[in-house]
Amino acid sequence: MLEISCSIVIFHNPAEELRKAIESFLSCSKKIRLYLIDNSADDSARFQFLSPQIEYIHTGKNVGYGAGHNIAIRKVQGRSQYHIILNPDIEFNPSTLDGLYEFMQQNANVGLVMPKVLYRNGLTQYLCKQLPSPADLFLRRFFPGPVKFAVKKLLEQYELRHKDYNNIMEVPNLSGCFMFIRTAVFETIGVFDEQYFMYLEDTDLSRRINKYYRTVYYPLETITHGYSKASYKSFKLMLHHLTSSVKYFNKWGWFRDQNRLLINRYINYNSFIPQIKSAEQKNQVQQHIISVD
Repeated sequence: MLEISCSIVIFHNPAEELRKAIESFLSCSKKIRLYLIDNSADDSARFQFLSPQIEYIHTGKNVGYGAGHNIAIRKVQGRSQYHIILNPDIEFNPSTLDGLYEFMQQNANVGLVMPKVLYRNGLTQYLCKQLPSPADLFLRRFFPGPVKFAVKKLLEQYELRHKDYNNIMEVPNLSGCFMFIRTAVFETIGVFDEQYFMYLEDTDLSRRINKYYRTVYYPLETITHGYSKASYKSFKLMLHHLTSSVKYFNKWGWFRDQNRLLINRYINYNSFIPQIKSAEQKNQVQQHIISVD
């Protein structure tokens, strides 16, 4: 049984950047295995990262981010305790995974954990988010930069900037750049929804995990993320972002998503949010919010 498995989906990524991510993972002291899923047309990366701990899988075409990771997830179900969804532009210290592993071992009700994420200059990335509303996504992504100050407060609330990013907290929407997941979770909620080619697949997965497990931000461990915001620079990627946004709201609800409203309001007053599974629980949470107001 593996202690930690990991998958990285690549598509013509710079070799040196990818090397940092791979070496960060392989430096872990646990029993590990890395799945390198190559969505590039050619398999030139096959011989760049040779190790008995790496399984290289060439898809031959760009099947998408979530679909690429699903190839690895299906391989490790029942064979690994924990699985990491890892971006190619991530790096971290050898002790980071040990710390996250111990946290998960001590908290059986946690299904997903994300560490504190820093830019390469050491500043914090605000990657803890509420469940998105149409306004959150469309204003954040498509509102012209020079006039974003008009919705600054709304955008900051979406990124939970009013919370202390130095504290452990439960967050319903954690970034897909680094997802440390209890592998048994996939038996309950399934794998990535492959209707999303790119973008929002992490929000969808995080939300589904949170229905049955805690999804936790754990700032006692940190990683560094390049975070290029590619969809802000590429019209093609922007279209993927828009398409995924429409698919997300078609699935979860545009303006009548009661769970989103309750969870987002609750998280503004608490470090941990409830797992809402019944009408009775919804009423209890709603009464709690009213009493706080």
